[in-house]
Amino acid sequence: MTARFTRRTTAPHTRLAAVGAIAVASTLLLAGCGDQTDKSSDSSESASSSAPLASKLPADIRKAGVIEVGSDIAYPPVEYMESGKAVGIDPDIADALGKQLGVKFEFQNGKFDNLIVGLQAKRFQVLMSAMNDTKARQDGVDSDTGKKVGDGVDFVDYFTAGTSILVQKGNPKGIKSLDDLCGKVVALQKGTTSEGIAKTQSKKCTTDGKKAINLQTFDTDPEALLRLKQAASVADLNDFPVAAYNAKTSSGGKDFEVVGDQIEAGPYGIAVSKSNTQLRDALQAALAAIMKNGEYTKILQKWNVTDGAVTEAKINGGS
Repeated sequence: MTARFTRRTTAPHTRLAAVGAIAVASTLLLAGCGDQTDKSSDSSESASSSAPLASKLPADIRKAGVIEVGSDIAYPPVEYMESGKAVGIDPDIADALGKQLGVKFEFQNGKFDNLIVGLQAKRFQVLMSAMNDTKARQDGVDSDTGKKVGDGVDFVDYFTAGTSILVQKGNPKGIKSLDDLCGKVVALQKGTTSEGIAKTQSKKCTTDGKKAINLQTFDTDPEALLRLKQAASVADLNDFPVAAYNAKTSSGGKDFEVVGDQIEAGPYGIAVSKSNTQLRDALQAALAAIMKNGEYTKILQKWNVTDGAVTEAKINGGS
């Protein structure tokens, strides 16, 4: 499936002027609606029951036939908008999972650093947004302060990636590693693992007697990339597949390049509320199934990211 960013609309209603016409129309409408509701219900149940793992889902999700997904849909090639649709690695994996579970995954756009709050507020049922599975997120702890800020989430791990340093084409500032960022302007998306890495490095810079990193954070990665493109920063830190994709595609490969090795590689996870263990376990079973039947490998091959493949559908495998 190419998961869709959907907006539901309600059709306008018209009123009948004559009371007698209303009575007749209402009788016909009630009869017709009864037939349509039954058929729709039968069709939905039939579609769900034909899926091999549908019975593992919570009953309300199975009945609705939809899983609402929170995602920051501005992170190609993991997820991005194209012709009004969410496309990329995550939507393709969601489609494959949906076939196993007999439901559709509907992606809803949101700011990355608000996604977990949205999940806990039940605006979404899962999150798929190149989100690193970390112990801090599992425990609901602010990684900067160490304080408890929420209930935490569970993760079903489906991919592995590290952070990369993206610089201007030709690397005019000679950036080779994190140590070269001391005292310089670095742009990145806030609320990400990359931000945590940059803050840790900045503290190391001052400990080593150097200037701290001048860190500029943005709601989306494209904003950070624009700063780098305009030479207003010397680097952008983001996940390896994203950095590699931007280096290859932005202005036909003329804007950026990746330098150095991947930093702190770890798993991406599908985030689920800790109270929804049945949904979490259903997603784990579906992921294991597409890994076994080859669909998972085909998706990673399509996006040229097979190096990020996991071999087991783990729960909370991040540290």
